[in-house]
Amino acid sequence: MTTLLIKNCFYIWPGCDDQPLCHHDILIQDNQIQRIETDIKEDVDRVIDASNHVVLPGLVNTHHHFYQTLTRNIPAVQNAKLFDWLVYLYEIWKHIDEEAVFYSSLLAMGELLKTGCTLSTDHHYLYPANINCDIMATQFKAADLLGIRFSPARGSMSLSKKDGGLPPDTVVQQEDVIYEDSRRVIEKFHDPSDFAMKKIILAPCSPFSVTENLMKQTAELARKHKVLLHTHLAETADENEFCVQMYGRRPLELMQDCDFLGNDVSFAHGIYFNDKELALLDKTATHIAHCPTSNMRLGSGICRVKEMLPTRINVGLAVDGSASNDSSDMLAEVRNALLLQRVKYGASAITLNDVLKMGTENGAKLLNFKKTGKIKKGYTADLALFNINKMEYAGALSDPAAALVFSGFNHGTDYTIVNGKIVVEKGRLTGFDEDKIRDKANALSRKIVEKV
Repeated sequence: MTTLLIKNCFYIWPGCDDQPLCHHDILIQDNQIQRIETDIKEDVDRVIDASNHVVLPGLVNTHHHFYQTLTRNIPAVQNAKLFDWLVYLYEIWKHIDEEAVFYSSLLAMGELLKTGCTLSTDHHYLYPANINCDIMATQFKAADLLGIRFSPARGSMSLSKKDGGLPPDTVVQQEDVIYEDSRRVIEKFHDPSDFAMKKIILAPCSPFSVTENLMKQTAELARKHKVLLHTHLAETADENEFCVQMYGRRPLELMQDCDFLGNDVSFAHGIYFNDKELALLDKTATHIAHCPTSNMRLGSGICRVKEMLPTRINVGLAVDGSASNDSSDMLAEVRNALLLQRVKYGASAITLNDVLKMGTENGAKLLNFKKTGKIKKGYTADLALFNINKMEYAGALSDPAAALVFSGFNHGTDYTIVNGKIVVEKGRLTGFDEDKIRDKANALSRKIVEKV
């Protein structure tokens, strides 16, 4: 048994239903939180002095595209809306290879860990013809090295340009191949336990990149194996119009006909739902992965989060792909979620507790991790420790947790702990050389961008 004591925490935000704690200790044994008390006296393997730290439950990222870290802020699409942005970038993305998948995953996961995220998904739907590796195994290798809790979504695209879709032929797959590989990755990687480090989600890319038949088959397969479902939905007005033209239905009605609704389903974005559709999402307890930064970056619109929160619609937070954010800064996502709702609904629309809950407990619920998202005895030892004793937080300490969201300019943790292990120490990754990640990612980015 290994033990870790987080000593004399300046401020602990344990979750929205519990009172914050000052000057308490957190005792971790192996991968679980065992005690949260004042002045714990115990022989332990390691002590961290947290007298200058705000401690949050590890943040949870509910939607991402790791490979996009290699194509951030490309000049040609800095001012493009979603469909134009996709069409241009597919011609770059079709050149990614195994090395690009590996280092882009390290890069995205590393940024997430360094900004307080301990659990993430990744929606990888791009399968270029030139790749002959096991993409999901490559991503899990990166996750194991860095120590992040990882629940990737096995994405898919079957409609290329010749079929009326957006991507080139070289990045889509035949539907029988998609189905069989989806079954394979579930059997190989999925761990249904509460303390799992690996879970699998099935995730057709979007209604405009797969057939209705594949949507239905994927839903059946996921439920057979008791794994979650995910897709992009109602992100832009263009998408709604596209679905009406292609299928004669709005996106959510199409999902309903595919049995792609329920508490085992999450939709990324969910901006363009009308009142009737919100009622259906409420009735079915479907989840939304809210991506405020990406939605602002692409000018897509503002998700109706304030109207969703009082209902059974569970809203988590997500950084989305790093070519539409263009970072993997999880604490910034919490801040932007707070501010964007206030643009639409007013200054009292949403509170600090609301957005922190979205970024922790709600995200864990969306990804079906029942013992993650709170600082509580018996929960996973997934914690983010932010040093508050800095110039940028001076004058903000009347509410230390709020200081992290309202104030500051560096969202990096001092320590990030996942499954009881220190994966960020003094602001640096412990599992892989950050300089190597940077240099390899820059080289790979140049390599694929120059091919266009």
